[in-house]
Amino acid sequence: MTTRTYTQRLVLEPDNTQRLANLCGRLNEHLHQIEQSLALKIQNRGNEFKLSGSRQAVLSAAQVLHKLYEATASGAGVDPDTVHLLLKEAAHEAPVASDTPRFDVEKSLLIKTPNVSVKPRGKHQQEYVQSIFRHDINFGIGPAGTGKTYLAVAAAVEALVQDRVQRLLLVRPAVEAGEKLGFLPGDLTQKVDPYLRPLYDALYEMLGVERVGRLIEKNIIEIAPLAYMRGRTLNKSFIILDESQNTTTSQMKMFLTRLGFGSTAVITGDVSQIDLPKGTRSGLVHVTQVLKDVEGIGFTWFDSRDVVRHTLVQRIVEAYDRYDQKTIAPLNGQEH
Repeated sequence: MTTRTYTQRLVLEPDNTQRLANLCGRLNEHLHQIEQSLALKIQNRGNEFKLSGSRQAVLSAAQVLHKLYEATASGAGVDPDTVHLLLKEAAHEAPVASDTPRFDVEKSLLIKTPNVSVKPRGKHQQEYVQSIFRHDINFGIGPAGTGKTYLAVAAAVEALVQDRVQRLLLVRPAVEAGEKLGFLPGDLTQKVDPYLRPLYDALYEMLGVERVGRLIEKNIIEIAPLAYMRGRTLNKSFIILDESQNTTTSQMKMFLTRLGFGSTAVITGDVSQIDLPKGTRSGLVHVTQVLKDVEGIGFTWFDSRDVVRHTLVQRIVEAYDRYDQKTIAPLNGQEH
């Protein structure tokens, strides 16, 4: 049985030679990337494109091409990573048979920081950012590489720059994968500092190294281990608790009760990467059950399809999930 070939003619307006060159890439590398990913054929002459393949592939490709061309209007660069992310979005969403893509939601969720503008990709990232805008306490839960921490830092920086908050706090529990902090030199802050590097990197990208340094000196930005939060009340602050799967139940409760007036808290974590001592219950796992029905708290669940790193990262996450399911199933059937 042969699959029927569906063909669509697509015209991108305005007809701008430079924008079209950016869209197609060097030697049409971006078009080839779309062809290989969606298993279809793309022919183009100027701003006219002919798409041939399965109906779903053609509609998805048209959606990707529209969004890529829209990106070129602002002078934003189009690179293989951008194409890859848009292809992942197309795989998530049901294609719409229309020549006019839907940009309103994406534009309204654009997070603007001094150095970069950050746009949430895909359904779950968009829901996550919407939740951060709407709720004072938000949880972003899912595997590594899904943008949980990066988007939270971007939202925090935007809130700080726009004076919606007065301080920005980035917090992590001092529990790390297979490493003993006691063997590292320095005091607790110096020992934990290397593990906070992803938070520093995001801040540097959005604000610049010198500005971040000045804000840290003024204590407007504070990056600290979770232990430093006890006994504090945080007003007019944006607080991010990263790697929260490594909190205990009492630590999670302590953190959540630090929230003061005019503050927003975002808690991120991956329940598949818990590094707590054996027999210690994760505060993140526990809190999803305790607070699941509490009004005013947002939960966003990411999965392997939301991974925005190298394509292999998504495959690795999925492979581990399949392996864990096969391993856990026989164990659940055993008597202890």
